Amino acid sequence: MTGLGAPPPPSRIAARRATPQRGGNLRARPTPFATAAETRYDRAVTRTALTRVSLTDFRSYERADLPLDGRAVYLVGPNGAGKTNLLEAISLLTPGRGLRGAAIAEIGRRLPGEAAGRAWAVAAVVEQDGEPTRLGAGIETAGAARRAVRLEGEAVPPGRLADHQRQVWLTPAQDRLFLEGAGDRRRFFDRLVFAAEPDHAAHATAYEKAQRERMRLLVDGPADAAWLSALEARLAKAGALMADARARTLAALQAEIDGRGDRPFPPARLALTGEWERLAAEGLDIAAIEARLARALAAGRDRDAAAGRALTGPHRGDLAVTHAEKDRPAAECSTGEQKALILNLVLAQSARLSRAESAPNPILLLDEVAAHLDRRRRAALFDEITALGLQAFLTGTDEHLFEDLKGRAQGVRVDSSGFAILDQE
Repeated sequence: MTGLGAPPPPSRIAARRATPQRGGNLRARPTPFATAAETRYDRAVTRTALTRVSLTDFRSYERADLPLDGRAVYLVGPNGAGKTNLLEAISLLTPGRGLRGAAIAEIGRRLPGEAAGRAWAVAAVVEQDGEPTRLGAGIETAGAARRAVRLEGEAVPPGRLADHQRQVWLTPAQDRLFLEGAGDRRRFFDRLVFAAEPDHAAHATAYEKAQRERMRLLVDGPADAAWLSALEARLAKAGALMADARARTLAALQAEIDGRGDRPFPPARLALTGEWERLAAEGLDIAAIEARLARALAAGRDRDAAAGRALTGPHRGDLAVTHAEKDRPAAECSTGEQKALILNLVLAQSARLSRAESAPNPILLLDEVAAHLDRRRRAALFDEITALGLQAFLTGTDEHLFEDLKGRAQGVRVDSSGFAILDQE
């Protein structure tokens, strides 16, 4: 597959080259919003950073090549230029369906008159403590439902991508997080869990598969008791692990938020409303949760069959967020307050992951976030990204939004001709 695992050859849409600044000093400058732990980074590039991204027949891009110097990146250009497409491409270098959640077959570039998207590829070089690794993702034939993933040119399972870089993202679609259904909040929170504990995705997949098979037996038959018991045992095991990971992540995030009182973002109180997460938070061990969940599933067979869906389990929980200073549910707060609450949650996640010694630093993808913040909060966001030593990708239509980030980040203009580096300071 062209470009999968290695940058494609230069083309007319290739970006102008920028020389990676390995000799530069990105010492995190002290800021009003940086703690001692956050300013400990002093290295030429961030601990984990993309140093090249190359696209082939991806969304609006025929071929494009963007060299990066390891700093944060701000992408500016008009609506429809392809800024979010680039973020989506980067997000597909992690397990899952990326920040848009799009079907893999729908991502390929499609010209007028073409019925289906083309085969596509995203290739990147990621550096961890100065050691480069080539990553690639894409499909080899148009219409393929599963993407291929390569590491140094070798085919690997998608889960291996999390060994080399982890991502946290915030998009305009998440602006209504507190107003949408519980399923959206569960998926958002599970992404936070997964970024710290990659095994969580495998447990969630196992849970969903066993749940589908159990419901098929209950609704369509034959409702064989032994077969159901085996499926419920698998459900209970995966569900208990999910609940425990969620409870552990929630406690860590709450502690991080509670320690961020000097930030100009509203503090939040977090809670998980699910019964099984509550048991985990109360200290019940995984084996006990597993046994209790298995009994509940067995007892609820008739009820679930009549309802056509499982009425108990970790798929029923919800993330509850309260504006701590106002003691008001996030759903009742203003639009600006809701956005600030979500951003504070994402920053808390990034801060705690940045201190994990056994895992790669998170990479932040922030789509159209800067435009919705006042000058003070924008400056605080940029200061925190710098202080944590993170590589972040931020998008906006106006270059002036990133005035306070210039000199500390790499600017890139995105338009119909591709990418152009704005500065090399």
